[in-house]
Amino acid sequence: MKPILQLYRGYANEQELIVMGHVLKKEHNYDFERKKIKNATSILKLFRIKTIKNFDVYLHHNNEIIHTKTLDDGYFNFCIPLEKETHFGWMSYEVSLKYNNQTTVCKGSFIRPHKGKLGIISDIDDTFLISHTKNFFRKLYILLFKNVNDRKVFKDVVTHYQALSQAGRDKPEEENAFFYISSSEWNLYRFIAKFTKIHKLPKAVILLKDIRRGITDFFMSGRGSHDHKFQKIKHVVEFYPTLKYVLLGDDSQHDPILYERICKIFPVTVIAVYIRQTGKSPKSEVQKILKNLESLNVSVCYFKESSKAIEHSKSIGIIR
Repeated sequence: MKPILQLYRGYANEQELIVMGHVLKKEHNYDFERKKIKNATSILKLFRIKTIKNFDVYLHHNNEIIHTKTLDDGYFNFCIPLEKETHFGWMSYEVSLKYNNQTTVCKGSFIRPHKGKLGIISDIDDTFLISHTKNFFRKLYILLFKNVNDRKVFKDVVTHYQALSQAGRDKPEEENAFFYISSSEWNLYRFIAKFTKIHKLPKAVILLKDIRRGITDFFMSGRGSHDHKFQKIKHVVEFYPTLKYVLLGDDSQHDPILYERICKIFPVTVIAVYIRQTGKSPKSEVQKILKNLESLNVSVCYFKESSKAIEHSKSIGIIR
């Protein structure tokens, strides 16, 4: 059976390019069906993915071919030095594999942000995508039976994110570095990419949790340890050390705790933290964390409606 390449958006700074993907035994496309049962079948198939370990993959860059092999879960990551890259914005890259004397080439995209001052890192579920994470059974029902076209964003969140993407920019194409970092698994990458495009959220690098390869894993989707999320946020901040960061999350899981750790490690780098209130009333433990962040000179906003977050961003001069 012909192996399949699945590529993800990559990113670059002045010295380094990082692109990544998986090699699958066969294609498991989420087909965006509108009917409930067909959508559920598509989602469940995404969690029955079979990957290929130690498979040869090749990155084509600057007239060079760079070779690596997949890890045990079929994941590959090219981290290569940049010497000649002078362009900014979104650019394409190519990865290929060989099977039975045939070569398959796939194109992905990566961003090298235009020089600027701001980076934005956002969670996904219940931060901009309404997911009802606190209610386990409701979350699973929505994931299974609500098609990507039927899923909703919070009111005014797109306006806020678009403004953050353009903050400090004079040209629309010169977007700020934007990352969606979540405890959702790579299985849901195409769903998330499609959803953000439908709702005209900023095009961003999407960094997710290790791929799941069994139907029982579906019921643990988004659960378990969130330390991978902390490590990915830390990596991004270290990768673009000259930027000032805005972190956006919600109070349904561990975002406030993770963001507090980041702010303590990078005491002059994070300028604002936004936490969406998902319940009927604010959580006292979240308020305590945010008060502590304020003592570190981080501007905080604990909000129910995105309109409040927009007003806050205006008041501290991030957006116009």
